[in-house]
Amino acid sequence: MTDDTINPSLEFTLRLMRAQATLVRRLDQVLGGYHGISFSDFMLLHYLNRAPGGRLRRVDLAERQGLTASGVTRTLLPLEKIGLVERQQDPRDARVAYAVITATGRELLTNAVTVANQISKDLLRNCPQGQFDALSQALALIAGMDASNS
Repeated sequence: MTDDTINPSLEFTLRLMRAQATLVRRLDQVLGGYHGISFSDFMLLHYLNRAPGGRLRRVDLAERQGLTASGVTRTLLPLEKIGLVERQQDPRDARVAYAVITATGRELLTNAVTVANQISKDLLRNCPQGQFDALSQALALIAGMDASNS
């Protein structure tokens, strides 16, 4: 016997995941076509660019992206090969490595932001403007985000 009643929390979760898949698919398509990067690459560059000194420890980058440290390492390798990101060792602790956005990475990100802004605006065109702040705050709570890791 199954219960077909879906509570509002589950309904929200299902809709959120479908919306997330739609957003990522569209952003991957357009960012890949114009700039040769995925939306995941874009987010990584965005987080590095916003970080003090344009660098973050891999573990901090993993937290922001919702990935494992090894997942971040796999994501960084192709970006390092094309010169968008570089590795930097901590001079005081050889066990700590940073990912650092390069000047080339910053330039690509600046151009990609224009495209991502337009796609996001287009995808959210039917969402009432007055609901953005409340929805954004709710999503930040779910993700455990605050000003330091947004």
